[in-house]
Amino acid sequence: MDFVASQLSESPDTVLADPVAADPTRPWSTVTKIAFRFCFLYFGLFCVLFAQITFAFFGIVGEWLPKLAVMWQMTVLGPPLQWVGRVVFGVDAVLHQDSGSGDQTVVWVMVFTLAVVAAVGTAVWTLMDRRRPDYARLSAWFLTFLRLCIAGQMLFYGFAKLVPTQMPSPPPSALLRSFGDLSPASVLWLQVGSSHPYEMTLGAVEVLAGLLMFLPRTATLGTLLGLASMAQVFLLNMTFDVPVKILSGHLLLMSLVLLAPQLRRLTDLFVLQRPSEPVSQPALFSSARANRRAATAQAVLGLWVLAGCILASWQAWHAYGGGKPKPELYGIWSVREFAVNGKPLPPLTTDQTRWQRLVFETDGALTYQRMNGELVDAPATITSDTITATGPGGAALAELKVSRPAARQLQLTGTLQGRPVQITLDQVDLDQFTLRNRGFHWVQEYPFFK
Repeated sequence: MDFVASQLSESPDTVLADPVAADPTRPWSTVTKIAFRFCFLYFGLFCVLFAQITFAFFGIVGEWLPKLAVMWQMTVLGPPLQWVGRVVFGVDAVLHQDSGSGDQTVVWVMVFTLAVVAAVGTAVWTLMDRRRPDYARLSAWFLTFLRLCIAGQMLFYGFAKLVPTQMPSPPPSALLRSFGDLSPASVLWLQVGSSHPYEMTLGAVEVLAGLLMFLPRTATLGTLLGLASMAQVFLLNMTFDVPVKILSGHLLLMSLVLLAPQLRRLTDLFVLQRPSEPVSQPALFSSARANRRAATAQAVLGLWVLAGCILASWQAWHAYGGGKPKPELYGIWSVREFAVNGKPLPPLTTDQTRWQRLVFETDGALTYQRMNGELVDAPATITSDTITATGPGGAALAELKVSRPAARQLQLTGTLQGRPVQITLDQVDLDQFTLRNRGFHWVQEYPFFK
């Protein structure tokens, strides 16, 4: 199957046509036509209904839309998908709008439903249109649509890494967690976030792939680059249990669909090392002038999506990335003295009341570490002179007055779980952790694995 347009004359208004469509002796095979019909229905519906894909094309306008606008398709489809989940699989496929997971039960049910719809639609389409020799023109529009959808996601995820907000630097509390207590996804996030140059390089590759894919002349190169990048992303999602398996897997499959019509040419070039015909994108129109205008429109669309990604990344950097202002008490504070009812508590690992450390890293919350090493997050209102924290169910946890006897010392007095406490803490130098102070070395006499 060959969807690539060829130029038939040198006139400015020359007719461009797909070689398969232009040559009546080379109709598509039955298998090719059936595969095209299924891909057209399944991936077309997926791109339209998987909200994040279409949301990327809102560009800078997306920043002014309601917070849950990115999920509007899934919100509308929620009730019927819930019914399918209950009837077919016996599960309650509820859409959790407060979740960042793309692998929710309801999304898997949607994938199943789309596959069934596409299979039935393919069967009906095949029966009603079995005499058509090819879908050369329709395939050109479909592959262009698919390419632009993938390109938008490459820019979206690429900028989340190029401006390192997807995997931010490990927060202070992460420096205290036992490696064995981390989930595989947390290990991946902390590993990538520990090296901004590495993360930014990953993002730059995705951004470059996306930009190249918005330009028909360089789209094949961009697709190859994006395929390699997405293969790595999908592998990481599968092996580190990151809940973006559905989207990354589909982006990988759609990239393969884009390259399938050019498989013979790519094989000639990269594998068999023999002359190959030019690798290009299918033409949308029959005239060169119209196709140039179409290419310009795609480039403008790419710039629009690019502007939206830059704005979103800039805002994310200042909202929760490295550009976000840090709380006044930011960091780890080690408990030196802890008294309850005026009586000092010794630092015993069996003590359930005494704190070992206190961590401040975001507004509206604190994290305290118990003597057994457990880290507990608690909502809190923190000012320069008071701390009010709540426990499970909104019950009062602590009401403390704050004083600073010295620059790196904290004195807390008040009540903890209803009992009078006095806590003295010393600020921990974060650079004492090897992860932060090791740095980079050109010369190493021995490997450093500590």
